[in-house]
Amino acid sequence: MRNSHNGRVSFAPGVRTPVLRALCVALLASLGACTSLRETLSDNEPTLASLSRRSDAIAPDPGIKGSQEQAIAAYRKFLDTAPRASQRPEAMRRLGDLEMDSVDQRLANGEAKGDISDYRAAITRYQDYLKHHPKDPANGRVMYQLARAHEQGGALEVALKTLDQLVRDYPSSPYLDEAQFRRGELLFTVRDYVKAESAYSAVLASNDKTYHERALYMQGWSIFKQGRLEDSLHPFFGVLDIKLGGDSKDDPLEKLPNLTRADRELVDDTFRVVSLSLANLQGAESIAPYVNNNERRAYEFRVYQQLGELYIKQDRSKDAADAFAAFARREPLHAQAPVLQARVIDIYQHAGLATLALEAKKEYVERYGVASAFRKANPAGWERAQSLVKTHLGELARHHHASAQKSKASGDYQEAVRWYREYIVSFPQDPAAAQNNFLLAELLFESARLSEAAVEYERTAYKYAHHAKSADAGYSALLSYAGQGKGADAKQRAALQQAGVTSALHFAQEFPTDARLAVVLTNAAEKLFALRDTEQAYSVAERVLELKPTAAPAQRRVAWTVIAHIAFERGGFAKAENAYAEVLALTPPDDAARNQLIERVAASAYKQGESARTAGKARDAVAHFNRIATLAPQSAVRATAQFDAAAVLLGIKDWDVAARSLEDFRQRYPKHALQEDVGAKLAVAYLEQGHWAKAAGEFERVAANHKDAQVARGALWQAAELNERAIDKAADKPADKTSARAVAVKSYERYVKQYPEPIEPALEARFRVARMAKEDGNAAREFALMREIFQIERDAGKARTDRTRTLGGLAALALTEPVLEAYKKVPLIEPLQHQLKLKKAKMESVMKAYGAASEYGVAEVTTAATFLTAALYRDFGKALMGSQRPKKLSKVEREQYDVMLEEQAFPFEEKSGELHEVNARRTSDGYYDKWIKRSFAELAELRPVRYRKAERSEVSIDAIR
Repeated sequence: MRNSHNGRVSFAPGVRTPVLRALCVALLASLGACTSLRETLSDNEPTLASLSRRSDAIAPDPGIKGSQEQAIAAYRKFLDTAPRASQRPEAMRRLGDLEMDSVDQRLANGEAKGDISDYRAAITRYQDYLKHHPKDPANGRVMYQLARAHEQGGALEVALKTLDQLVRDYPSSPYLDEAQFRRGELLFTVRDYVKAESAYSAVLASNDKTYHERALYMQGWSIFKQGRLEDSLHPFFGVLDIKLGGDSKDDPLEKLPNLTRADRELVDDTFRVVSLSLANLQGAESIAPYVNNNERRAYEFRVYQQLGELYIKQDRSKDAADAFAAFARREPLHAQAPVLQARVIDIYQHAGLATLALEAKKEYVERYGVASAFRKANPAGWERAQSLVKTHLGELARHHHASAQKSKASGDYQEAVRWYREYIVSFPQDPAAAQNNFLLAELLFESARLSEAAVEYERTAYKYAHHAKSADAGYSALLSYAGQGKGADAKQRAALQQAGVTSALHFAQEFPTDARLAVVLTNAAEKLFALRDTEQAYSVAERVLELKPTAAPAQRRVAWTVIAHIAFERGGFAKAENAYAEVLALTPPDDAARNQLIERVAASAYKQGESARTAGKARDAVAHFNRIATLAPQSAVRATAQFDAAAVLLGIKDWDVAARSLEDFRQRYPKHALQEDVGAKLAVAYLEQGHWAKAAGEFERVAANHKDAQVARGALWQAAELNERAIDKAADKPADKTSARAVAVKSYERYVKQYPEPIEPALEARFRVARMAKEDGNAAREFALMREIFQIERDAGKARTDRTRTLGGLAALALTEPVLEAYKKVPLIEPLQHQLKLKKAKMESVMKAYGAASEYGVAEVTTAATFLTAALYRDFGKALMGSQRPKKLSKVEREQYDVMLEEQAFPFEEKSGELHEVNARRTSDGYYDKWIKRSFAELAELRPVRYRKAERSEVSIDAIR
């Protein structure tokens, strides 16, 4: 009676009994209503309309896979035996399609040659169709298939003529854009570039963007092949706009994360032809008119870069340098400007163009040095450029220094001084800075600029860590001061002597083992009698303490006081503490100064803690801070020290000790100004120990007490999240877990009550409470919250965000559950007409509910709605097949009735497959989630030949040659 392939059923002619015929009429009336529903939903309902808009057009019917030869034979037999049947046109067209598919399959299996003979049957079939049905509205599709057959068979001219006729005679055909694109391909292949350009232009003028990118690329090539280089650049830049427009990343093309391999090949080839065109025009000068918007400015540097690289391959060094330099001058503040300018220098150096290289280096350091505008505009790019700035500054300084020593010209000296100073200012911490500073001082000394030389010698000797020239620079500074004394008046000489003595004492301090120290100190001793500075006072104080016999207590007390103050000011806090302790020991018990001295001792210890903390010696810092409690328990700094010790402990992740210290601080100093910071730090300690509930308590304390409403809101949210995390910690004990969940729910409810706005976190809180209600099995509570989320988000207006839309969409999906359950509860039993009508109405309600959810435009909701809609279609089909059968049917009637049900159920299964394919096609946009995965699983069952194979994560396009 029937043949079944992949779920499709065909029937042999037969006679149905009157009883069965009556049953069929009744059932068909009901199923016709369902078909009407399906068509209505497909065409008018927002759910399916929106799903359709989010997917590509459904491909032509591929035929009955797995039984093509049987289907072809069946259609041929039908055409032979039914010459006047009304279905004959459709049968002819479908037979042609099956014959095309058969050839394609045999080609894929290596069973066909791929020439015109393979497609002869299909070609004949389509030609016969067009001959007998010249005015059929579907002829556009037939002609498209006919053209494809000719093209596949190698008859390109015939294929082109067929496509020409298609676009001429069927301008409204849905295949018009692809036909125009294929015309362009064929015209390009036969080198008719003018017509190819026109064909691609027609594609680009369409609202359908399926072939837009490739058509734009090939339009550029069509114009390029005509020799219209300037015109060709417009579409080529259009391709770059699509692939690179607005992308601010400076990574090399091969590392751009948003480009597939096919994209990179397309971009590389586009840059190649753009560079060739520019090189044949005015080079870099031709680029600017095309960079006329922000999208192109984002990749503008790549255009100059690619042009320069082309010139390098062509051994056109000067042109390459000019191309790179053109961008650097056009966009001096761009992050890639120094990169391209560096290429200019490299090119000149490799080409042996020393003068040009030197000028390029000057230009580089002026543009990207410390005082450059580039530094403010692009700090990150400036940092990357500093390595070359440093190199070029050193080379410029040494070059002009050598020139000055040869020429003795003032201009050369000034130029060398300029570059040395620029180096020192730019890189004061560089290891080579001291050497360059010394060379600067030498240069100034050579040119008799002694006052400037003295300053630079001292800077070289004392402003850097000790180096090979430190002592020489210090001694040369003294020579510079001595040299200035000749011809100076008394006042000037006094000032120079003061400066010289200071420099000498500095030298004695820095270089106590230097062979020239005796000369320096002798010279200084002659002038120190009248000098009373800190260094001298410190030295005299030390000599007092070294005297034998020992000085009187009052004198030692003053000496230790001076040493203590100076040591403290210099940062010698350990020495200062020791000195203050000596002073305290020499101070009478009833002296009013003792309290102040105790504070100074505590301050010295505290400063040692600070220094150790700065040096990264955390344990030492804690020890210093904590010993103040014993050293000076009544000092004002003790509380601060304990707090700082706890902060350092937090820094080294000693969470337990830090927490205990902070808890003690809270109890010991309840009114201290730092109390408001204790909660946040305790929260950190508790968090790191995994004490979520304790941490939540601290955040709740912050939320309750903090004056900044935004901070308080954030703290309350953090507390709620931590209480939620505490649920997992109680996972082993159901009662504890229930209790923890109740606490979390209250936290989120408190947040919603206190902060109903902004709505995004407030909705998020409701959503999480709903999720926990579901975990508790409280479906009513969950449903109420989801309805509340849906209503609030729907009415939020401008306050809506991507996340609120997601939550609204998820809530809308959740609200479909009761509607779906109502649908499921309707059985298809006798009386079947009534039940079908009722189930259809319930199905319509479910579809509308899914439609409301999908209209949110949220990807995960849309894919879910698509899957669930497809599942609903399939379920309806299954319900039909499982419906209660009429009683008293004969065996033959029962079989025919079952066949009739299969005929009516099959379209629902097909519609289910189509919607699952809508989901599957979303992977081409780079989206994949659990609903798409489930659609693939359904498709593997519904359409196993096509979908029961490994999924591909990347879709590539054919390279266009």
